[in-house]
Amino acid sequence: HVQLVESGGGSVQAGGSLKLSCVASGYIYGYSRRCMGWFRQAPGKEREGVAVIDQNGATSYAAYVTRRFTISRDNAKTTLYLQMNSLKPEDSAAYYCAAGYCRTAIWALGEGRSAFGSWGQGTQVTVS
Repeated sequence: HVQLVESGGGSVQAGGSLKLSCVASGYIYGYSRRCMGWFRQAPGKEREGVAVIDQNGATSYAAYVTRRFTISRDNAKTTLYLQMNSLKPEDSAAYYCAAGYCRTAIWALGEGRSAFGSWGQGTQVTVS
């Protein structure tokens, strides 16, 4: 049974930074072959893709986070990260980690939620 657990959310002032982590368990083999992504959902809005990293380490970002957020992964630790800098109030949302299979990171970000079959419970980020 695959489980994804996010951590690192919290409250921060505009311009500040946070680093989210997502630890995956239940993958006996194959974590490194998974496409991993971060999504977010603000109250009353659809869940949207933030960043994706594919099995080759290639990355893709939503336009509104480019050059502010960095996605990375440590396959040995089965952990996904999202470094968020220069945070804005509009970045406030619940952030979700997701795992799936993808052709490329660009493809997966374009496909959105349908490319990912496993999800974490989310971690809240509030920027004021």
